Amino acid sequence: MCGIFGIVTEKEQTLGPILVEAARRLTYRGYDSVGAATISGDRIDLRKDAGRVDEVARKYNFAEMTGQRGITQLRWATFGAPSQLNSQPHLDSDGDIVGAHNGNVVNNVELREQFMAEGLVVRSQNDGESCVHAVERYINRGKDFIEAIRLAHGDLQGDYSFVIGRINDDKLFAIKKGSGLVVGIGDGFTCVSSDLPSILPLTRKVIRLNDGEIITLWANRVELHSVKDGALIERALEIITEEMTAVQKGGFAHFMLKEIHEQPQVAREVINLLNNSADVQSILDQLATARHIYFIGCGTSYHACLAGAVYFGQLAKKAVTPVLATQFIPQYLPAVNQEDVGIFVSQSGETKDVLTALQEAQNRGMTCFSLANVIGSTLTRGTSACLPLGCGYEISVPATKTFTNQVITFLYLATRLGGQDLRQLDRLPELMSQTITMTDPQVKALVPKINSWNDLYCLGYGATYSMALEGALKLKEITYAHCEGMLSTEFKHGPLSAVLKDFPILFVAGPEDVPLIVSGINEVTCRGGRAIAIGEADQRLNANATDVITIPSSNAAFASLLSVIPLQLLSYYMSVDRGYDPDFPRNLSKTLTVD
Repeated sequence: MCGIFGIVTEKEQTLGPILVEAARRLTYRGYDSVGAATISGDRIDLRKDAGRVDEVARKYNFAEMTGQRGITQLRWATFGAPSQLNSQPHLDSDGDIVGAHNGNVVNNVELREQFMAEGLVVRSQNDGESCVHAVERYINRGKDFIEAIRLAHGDLQGDYSFVIGRINDDKLFAIKKGSGLVVGIGDGFTCVSSDLPSILPLTRKVIRLNDGEIITLWANRVELHSVKDGALIERALEIITEEMTAVQKGGFAHFMLKEIHEQPQVAREVINLLNNSADVQSILDQLATARHIYFIGCGTSYHACLAGAVYFGQLAKKAVTPVLATQFIPQYLPAVNQEDVGIFVSQSGETKDVLTALQEAQNRGMTCFSLANVIGSTLTRGTSACLPLGCGYEISVPATKTFTNQVITFLYLATRLGGQDLRQLDRLPELMSQTITMTDPQVKALVPKINSWNDLYCLGYGATYSMALEGALKLKEITYAHCEGMLSTEFKHGPLSAVLKDFPILFVAGPEDVPLIVSGINEVTCRGGRAIAIGEADQRLNANATDVITIPSSNAAFASLLSVIPLQLLSYYMSVDRGYDPDFPRNLSKTLTVD
């Protein structure tokens, strides 16, 4: 989830320190590369590389950069590994135009081929460069800058925003399509950024852009145009009064809650990435002919592997073995050979247990692919192909949006391998948004009824079994209560003895599994326990459970994924109610690089 910032001033001045400070204030979004460009008359000064802000700024002496306009960008890699070439900003073919973007241009590969065929100079693999060339091609055809951006918008698929400018000019341009963009109006300058933190130290007067809008920035004014027809748009200034920490969290009390609410957007982005990935078909070809398939991960990523295995069985009629990374070696490694395929899953791409299993599998000749959120990580560099999760930075230690995008990726692969209609997946982001809105008040109402308990169970069946495990893990991670995730049918084989009056048991009910879940519910309620059902509206759940949290109606595969959202919310609200910080639970780390 990249960050961009651009500024226009009345006269040439030292812009380097302003750009570095703006970049620092966007680091919370996550990044692997940083760059800055200043425009002075007929000269563009461009400095960039992979690395941290202070490191790169010191190495290339950003502090001395001068100009009348400046752009800085923090890059979170999706297209092209972290490197100096792939870092942003990017130049056009002649070095007369410079720009940077935030988001994903999902048809980047096809566009790069077009640009090279047209004789444009393509220097990187990065989709930010495609934004620059998409404008350049129309400038070369005699279009003015606004019209060139409008036409480029029609060529660039995906969700993105970008800022762009050229030599011998006095303004910058920016466009919003899906990714955030906000403009600041100051005394003798204007600025634009993907997020407020880089603007607020300079000015509190802002204009928020909507999708399909182009902003032109001069030092003393701005002008807003519609992408659709070029028409001028009037937009009133807004005065920001929030503190910086609140702004970074988007107005949410904690990063975890913000990241739960970001799930519909990142789901949309990962589906777009998969639709346009050059690697998906080759991975599916290998999976279709594999002797054995293994999905390998740890913790939350393992739960995504479990869900993926169910989807592959149900939708693609393909058997998959989900396995914890450390158990893979003693249990399956001796039987693995070159006819087998493994997909290794890690949010960070640096999980030691997963990397160890990967090395051993490769030594046995297994074909290895990966799912990861950090492109350029050890895992992504060590496998034949990697499918990026496209979540941007996840600050809160408990995984939320990275988990759902892992599950969506497996669901996508299973749907495509099974020859089913991929267009149905386009419904998922909106269903996720509806689930958040629908279940948030229901979850808040439940918390006082069960938060005094330090022992709980979370039960599921089939596709919801993995969600029950993930929900239990979230409750353990941030409420510090013991919550055991189990297969619902196993509860009667021993744990039922723990049920006391009002003892809370969560049941995650798939729409096709309600009769089985109702049976489990009654085993609990007849012994005085509190049965809490999570599922689609169903009179059988209402009639038998003590409490019901209702999610939107969809289908069995979607319902399993949607059901994890109220479990995420439940763990969050219980943690906050207990006085804990859900973003940074004790004893835990976001990236586990030890055995």
